[in-house]
Amino acid sequence: MTQVSHQQWGEVPGLGSVDLWVLQSSQVRVEVLTLGAIIRSVYSRGKDGQMEDVVLGYDDLEGYVSDKRYLGALVGRVANRIGRGHFVVEGKDYQLDINNGPNALHGGLRGFNKAIWLATAVDGGIQLSLTSPDGDQGYPGEVQVSVSYTLQGETLTAEYQARSNKTTPINLTNHSYFNLAGQGAADMYDHVVSISAQSFLPVDDTSIPTGEIRAVEGTPFDLRKPVLIGPRLKEIPGPGFDHNFCLSSPGDTWAERHAARVCHPASGRVLEVSTSQPGVQFYTANFLDGSITGKGGARYRKHNSFCLETQNWPDAINQTSFPDCLLRPGENYRHVTRFTFTTE
Repeated sequence: MTQVSHQQWGEVPGLGSVDLWVLQSSQVRVEVLTLGAIIRSVYSRGKDGQMEDVVLGYDDLEGYVSDKRYLGALVGRVANRIGRGHFVVEGKDYQLDINNGPNALHGGLRGFNKAIWLATAVDGGIQLSLTSPDGDQGYPGEVQVSVSYTLQGETLTAEYQARSNKTTPINLTNHSYFNLAGQGAADMYDHVVSISAQSFLPVDDTSIPTGEIRAVEGTPFDLRKPVLIGPRLKEIPGPGFDHNFCLSSPGDTWAERHAARVCHPASGRVLEVSTSQPGVQFYTANFLDGSITGKGGARYRKHNSFCLETQNWPDAINQTSFPDCLLRPGENYRHVTRFTFTTE
């Protein structure tokens, strides 16, 4: 049985009040903010029985209002990068704000992560909804978006839905940073990672996929069997992992599948992720630099955490061989991701 409660957590000038919702099962405790549909905390038990918060975040609302690293946030309309912030839909050119080198990232300068969502209780959790107006951050169409976070035992399920009155690209995900040793741990080099992907997307020097779908076999990106991540990071070109792993091929039918498993042997904590999305962006916090002070005064530095962003492939709007990311009038966008927290 999951207990659901909420309380006011603060006020964002000009936007309104923000609530903190708590989902509590016998094994896991999840905290969610109505700002950005942010997962603020996940407390899970180690093999010693101790509960630890394994999600990076801030002690106060101001941290989230000024946050530029998407800690715990729902990102959209389009997660990840769109090359040069430009795309064409139904013969019309759209230019988005550039906010990541030469590219558009995670929905724009004021994406879904900075909006206050409307919250209602549902069985075992919370549903958050938002109306994104036509032209929001440069995107076409009025979009009705919702996400439900429900907790059952040790599994947190995120179910995303959207409808639009014009054809628009959409790609929603959650951007939680995890460290299974606890959110204040110095690094995640002692984590063991596996990702159920036969291929990945190489990227250019601005992190846009080149268009190639490359087999992981014989590369440092082969994570099909469990790998200690510290030594493997030294083999990756660039600052670390920030790549889409292909869980399915373009044209595959909608199906939920196992995506990833991460284990922290010292504490015994395990995170398993399944999703109906065709990809997962594995990101090793390459751009945290110690300038962020997080919960409990922790300084968040490079490689101190990891993200498993289940999503469509990056820049799919500009790459016709990638899975379709367009939501058309009359269609329903829906996908599910499950995070299961156990011990071994």
